Amino acid sequence: MALTVSNNGAVAAASYYLGKNQDALQTSIKRLASGKKIVGGAQDPGTLAVSMKVNAAINRLSGAQNNIRNAQGFLEVQDGLLETAGKIVMRMSELKGYASQDPLKGEQDIASYDNEFKDLQIQLHAISQLDFNGTSLFAQFVSDGQGGSGTDEMQFNASSTLESLDHTLDIYTSTKGSEGSKVSIHKSSFLSALTILGNKTSNLKWSERDNDTINNSTTLATATQKIALAAESAGETLKLSNVSSGIFEKALENVVYLRAQTGGGLSRLNFAGESMATQETNMRAALGRIEDVDIAAEAANLSKYSILMQASAAMVAQANSQNDVALMLLR
Repeated sequence: MALTVSNNGAVAAASYYLGKNQDALQTSIKRLASGKKIVGGAQDPGTLAVSMKVNAAINRLSGAQNNIRNAQGFLEVQDGLLETAGKIVMRMSELKGYASQDPLKGEQDIASYDNEFKDLQIQLHAISQLDFNGTSLFAQFVSDGQGGSGTDEMQFNASSTLESLDHTLDIYTSTKGSEGSKVSIHKSSFLSALTILGNKTSNLKWSERDNDTINNSTTLATATQKIALAAESAGETLKLSNVSSGIFEKALENVVYLRAQTGGGLSRLNFAGESMATQETNMRAALGRIEDVDIAAEAANLSKYSILMQASAAMVAQANSQNDVALMLLR
């Protein structure tokens, strides 16, 4: 082999391997520092794309779980208020018994019961107007179609049947958003449950409200009855003498039904939350298998490439020393 100084092939080869070993060492350092198997798109573009998609799906799943927790809070608050409403209705029934079944009660005693009964009606209406973070907790109610046609209204139509507008809240429970699975929860028809519709042959009696004056001895044989136990103001309240005990029983049944409906929604949300939590756990495990680095294997690579880089550097120095032989010949 000819001895030359212009082109030293040994130096070029040693320098090439030095560069490769240095790059491999840097990659190993990056993997150990980041904990990720893929630290650059050029290494494995396909696997990188899969890991990014799975990561995005996990983020969307976390957002959906947050929506479920918010919905659970909504229904829990709703259920708590319905429980309070049930207690108020039971108290109203108790007041009815005090005012009508005890012969020792005088007019002043009955008037005091009436005052409490009126206050409780106003309190029930106040409960119906509460909201959860700006969203009404209950479907609202408007009688005789006088309240417009807003999305938060319940109203009676001309034939005295209850007309319900949409009060459904859709909670999406998948990574596909509105295109995936969902749990539908409902705003309870609270005011509607407290408004009892009678038939045309009933003997229940009207009070003086809504500018319709019917005395206490008049039955509603030819009129549709609406006995509402919630009132917005004192002028709209009923008297105990104008309400039968059966009204309270029916109102309590309605409130119990609404609580059952709320409980069913909570049950569905709980199952959906558990399913999503399991799904997120499995997806995170899959993501780890895709992108997490094997620490033991990479630590071995770090040692290997560190030694190889030092050996390559030594070989570059050794190859350069061949020029000394040429100088010896020229002396």
